[in-house]
Amino acid sequence: MRAIKSCNTKIEKLLAKGLWKKGFRYRRNNKTVFGKPDFTFKSLKIAIFCDSEYFHGKDWETQKHKIKTNTEFWHKKIESNIRRDSKVNEKLINDGWKVIRFWGKEIKKNLDICIDKIEEEIKTRKEELENGKVFRNTGSD
Repeated sequence: MRAIKSCNTKIEKLLAKGLWKKGFRYRRNNKTVFGKPDFTFKSLKIAIFCDSEYFHGKDWETQKHKIKTNTEFWHKKIESNIRRDSKVNEKLINDGWKVIRFWGKEIKKNLDICIDKIEEEIKTRKEELENGKVFRNTGSD
């Protein structure tokens, strides 16, 4: 477990390079935002998470039966991660944030599509700001 990184993973680096190349500037692992998203565009209230399939329980109901060693520990750990992700999404959305989550394989195989999705959301949020829309703020910004 000690070797498992929570920041600066391969999928984060891939997405970061792609965003930087497109000219987007972001904050990484911003501790001031609830849930410490992998990338944030704070003024637009966009939070982006890069989730690995294993640790965040992609297709959990079918995949959990494939864990053969230390099953009790891993089931508890991954189910806890799933609950935490859900709470983070709920809190951020209630505070006016747009939450975007990508699976690791999605980033590896379709990086351009992921970046396009982020770019589209940035464009939408900027238009909303120009039209006078204020994202709900709870005073934590």
